[in-house]
Amino acid sequence: MPKLETYKKQAKLLVRWHRDGNFSIGGRIRQLARYRTLSDREALALKFPLTEAQEIIALEAGCASWAELKASTEAAPPTSEQPEAQDTAVASAKPVLYVADVDASATFYRDQLGFRIDFLHGNPPFYGSVSRDGATLHLKLVHEPVFAAGAAEREGLIMAFIETPNARELYTEYLAADADIVQKLTKQAWGGTDFIVRDPDGNAIAFVG
Repeated sequence: MPKLETYKKQAKLLVRWHRDGNFSIGGRIRQLARYRTLSDREALALKFPLTEAQEIIALEAGCASWAELKASTEAAPPTSEQPEAQDTAVASAKPVLYVADVDASATFYRDQLGFRIDFLHGNPPFYGSVSRDGATLHLKLVHEPVFAAGAAEREGLIMAFIETPNARELYTEYLAADADIVQKLTKQAWGGTDFIVRDPDGNAIAFVG
């Protein structure tokens, strides 16, 4: 478990984001039952003291209150890892896909590719996250294409590589779901097997076994 000082910094960051008018904080404020029905704009209009930010951080850490989180961190046994290793460790990477409609894109990944919608920020959403098992993709709203027309297809750009233990089985699933498969299941010279799916915004996602 992280040290209490880390949680304190996270709470102060929430307060700063609220003060700066960052709409992404709305979904986190709604984790508090008393604010569950607020819109993002209403959440930003709230008075948001540090104590409420600490309450949110505690909930996200799996505790009922800041006091419980504080007690659990103080009671946690010291880790055997070196601080240097903790500070420089890399946990995971989350590709960000640029899309014209975050809600529609998230629905596509859920309904056709079997992902779960983790969150959607904003009303209408301007940022979101979808995941399936250990793979997570973030979705960011853009109002105009990031690449020149046809460039992604012409250059064969891959926006994300997702590893899977059974590419053939997943390929069969996506065929049945009528996904836009732009490269069939292929045994590559480097030894792996992969296929490529394109989403409605033209983002090519490679599934690699």
